[in-house]
Amino acid sequence: QDAAFLKQVEDARAKLPPFAIGKLGQLQEWQRDYDEAEPGHRHISHLWALFPGTQISLEHTPDLAKAAKVSLERRLSFGGGQTGWSRAWAVNYWDHLHDGKQAYDSLQVMIRQSTFPNLMDTHPPGLFQIDGNLGAANGMLEALIQSRWMPEFTEVELLPALPEQWSEGSIEGVHVRGGAIVDLRWKAGKIVSMEIHAESDEAFRLFPPQGQAVACIRSLAGELVSVGNDGAIRVNKGMSYAVEFR
Repeated sequence: QDAAFLKQVEDARAKLPPFAIGKLGQLQEWQRDYDEAEPGHRHISHLWALFPGTQISLEHTPDLAKAAKVSLERRLSFGGGQTGWSRAWAVNYWDHLHDGKQAYDSLQVMIRQSTFPNLMDTHPPGLFQIDGNLGAANGMLEALIQSRWMPEFTEVELLPALPEQWSEGSIEGVHVRGGAIVDLRWKAGKIVSMEIHAESDEAFRLFPPQGQAVACIRSLAGELVSVGNDGAIRVNKGMSYAVEFR
């Protein structure tokens, strides 16, 4: 709403160097493609655009997502992710790369080596650090549902990184970007029921699991909701909707 400040931000953003892919196929951490002094360092900050940012995604920037995966694999293969908070980042990165197996495996590593018996995250030399708890909880949630704002609508990915160990389950009351609450139930890795409770007038584009597609959407009052040419549905504040899949 502040035009002068917005211009200042846009001018600054225009000076930032673009994303680049390095000689190893990795997402470059720096403006120059330096040889890494510590390829297994616990920090992987340059993947911020993959998570929690949305500039890199499998849907919209597959080449950059592939490069981000190389960066993550290199960090972990050289011994990264050995603290609770660092491994929690890895869980969330794998979620956004839609790799449920790797996300689950990283979660197990975290529980095995960085979690006290009371489930508090531990950081050397044996201190409680809440970063790991918050990150792990988010990592479990975003294996099941993710959302991101786009210019015309909000994208919602359903079961994007579901591990085979969680092939059946449900979540209720999950808030997504755009202003809606989602209830979801699945079995054998497929969605069997979904409800959207709209908290604002908004448009959503749903991405179901591989092998499924949206069949129809109805308000709980029975009115059919059409899907736009852009693949989005429009919901109204205060209304609830049932989504069926085929």
